Amino acid sequence: MTTKKLLLAALPLILMIEFAVAQAQEPPKLQFKVNGLYNAWGLTQRDFLLGMTDYRDDYLVQMFRLNFTFAYGDDIKAITRFDLGQGWWGVDNQGPTYRTGSGSALFDNKDTKFFLHVDHAYLWFNVPKISTAFSVGRFNWSVGNRLVLDNNYDGLTADIKVRDAMLKLGWAKVSEGVDGLSDQTRTARDWRGNYDARDADLFLATYNTSVGTSTKLELYGLYYTDRSIEDSTAYIIDGLFYNRPRFTPQVTKLGIFGLSGTTKIDKLTFAYEVNYLTGKDEIKNSTHRGLLNTSGAGAIDPLKYDINNGDLTGYNIFVRATYTVTPAVTLGAVAGRGSGDDDPTSGKGNVNKLRTAGFFFLTEVWEDSIMPDEEGITPQGLGAPNVRGYRELENTTAIQVNATFKATAALTLFASYTFLTSTEPIYAWTAAGPNLALKANDIGSEVDVKADYKIYDNLTATVRGGYFMPGKGAKYLLTGTDRFSKNPWEIRTEITFVF
Repeated sequence: MTTKKLLLAALPLILMIEFAVAQAQEPPKLQFKVNGLYNAWGLTQRDFLLGMTDYRDDYLVQMFRLNFTFAYGDDIKAITRFDLGQGWWGVDNQGPTYRTGSGSALFDNKDTKFFLHVDHAYLWFNVPKISTAFSVGRFNWSVGNRLVLDNNYDGLTADIKVRDAMLKLGWAKVSEGVDGLSDQTRTARDWRGNYDARDADLFLATYNTSVGTSTKLELYGLYYTDRSIEDSTAYIIDGLFYNRPRFTPQVTKLGIFGLSGTTKIDKLTFAYEVNYLTGKDEIKNSTHRGLLNTSGAGAIDPLKYDINNGDLTGYNIFVRATYTVTPAVTLGAVAGRGSGDDDPTSGKGNVNKLRTAGFFFLTEVWEDSIMPDEEGITPQGLGAPNVRGYRELENTTAIQVNATFKATAALTLFASYTFLTSTEPIYAWTAAGPNLALKANDIGSEVDVKADYKIYDNLTATVRGGYFMPGKGAKYLLTGTDRFSKNPWEIRTEITFVF
């Protein structure tokens, strides 16, 4: 038998073997990964209203967070993150409701008190042929240093690789109107009297690139539009479950353009950001009065809204520098400036952000406020909804010096001093409105300390706190008058297990 005939005779056998081998190759297996954290912290807060009322809060809260990833090969993943066992100690799983008047009403929209709350739930998949990865579902949307956007939204993004850079394009559905069941301008009124059921949407584009080996840059642009304004309410600020500072505009259209980055030069590292905001408040308010965001129907805040000509503008400038003196000692400095409103009764309105969860950190007392709307559980710092100070760099010019000292392999110490003034004057006020004859710029100063002790590599105990010395501007902002002068302070103890 010739070689050719042997090959022809063996061909069916070869084909059968190849088919069997192909069938024996297993498809990618489903991979499951889990990580998360447990965090419990106790707070002691005093004189957050500067002595206007007897303000003393001592409480403990906890959060148990899990991250699940279901991966099918390298290019498909389903990801979720949820919180469970999250609650305020002593409330004993009390059901949240606006109509009880209890403290738990502050956290209605978070589903705390040990109910399961899903923060993220989305599909990620990569298409190598077009160098693009897609995300579809609910996940975090943030840019830069979280000054103007840091929130969880439902939507979709495309991450497009452009040589060594990354272009992200995204669309998020921010609000589905009154009840999510209609897109009509007029529907039956909900329990707060609102009837415009149209939507609010966010469009996003970011471009991330590197310059050499020392600099990383992010160029970003956002456009937000809210069409549900026929009933004289806007999702921002009326649809949020926390109170903003007094004389805040409603945001119906907003464009944001910004640049952020980091640069490392030997022992010196810079983080920086600059952004500009422009938009519209298309709701013509003739009075500052509006419904409180954290109360039942009918509860009125006489100083809720800014009165403006319909135009909104604003900006933020931020620089953080750290210098490594020795492996154990790091010196730092922070400078920031955010725009403000020079007149809450006319002219343009001021806007410094779209929506944030409060994870931009500047000080312990004056600005720090991880809000209960999405990520947090307790009102912390003077930016909390029951005190209603500024958050991030809103109408704030700040200069800070700080130092970090690694005392031992387990113990790290931090201390800072921050000087604060307002970019535009802050006016005194009564329930009748702002008093334009009384104004001040002095917000005050703050001293903060922090100690982290690593019990194990993934178990850390923390003690931190701050002491705020208010100026006349802070007194006007928080109480409307300069008659109250007690200094707010806070001590916070934490235990954090990361796994």
